[in-house]
Amino acid sequence: MLAEQISIFLENKEGRLAEVTAILSDAGVNIRALSLADTTDFGILRMIVSDNVKAEAALKKEGFTVGKTKIVAVEVTDEPGGLNQVLDPLCANDINVEYMYAFANPKCQNAIMIFRFDDSDRALEILKEKNIKVIAGEEVYNL
Repeated sequence: MLAEQISIFLENKEGRLAEVTAILSDAGVNIRALSLADTTDFGILRMIVSDNVKAEAALKKEGFTVGKTKIVAVEVTDEPGGLNQVLDPLCANDINVEYMYAFANPKCQNAIMIFRFDDSDRALEILKEKNIKVIAGEEVYNL
């Protein structure tokens, strides 16, 4: 039930993000979700895209460094405490959230959150035990 995101390392300078989005557009790759974290000199752009293979090839062809990371996409009830219902059992079992970001999806009445855990396999077990819906990679890429 793990999905995959791509991570692009960007110089923190004007126009680099637009360059990435133009490359993906030209390759016919749709961005499904993204998160951008920066430091003074560089940023890490994490993305869920419609086609990782095409995205990686197009970006590498243009000289970008691209990595792949396994993540977990979780459906979160869109109500007060919805995210807490996911985080509480993970915390109780010492699972660390390394980072997370939201996935906008007008087709779903609930929110979708993308998580990177320190122990994804154990996190998946806990989420299954608690009947928390995890969304498979192929479904996430095509939402």
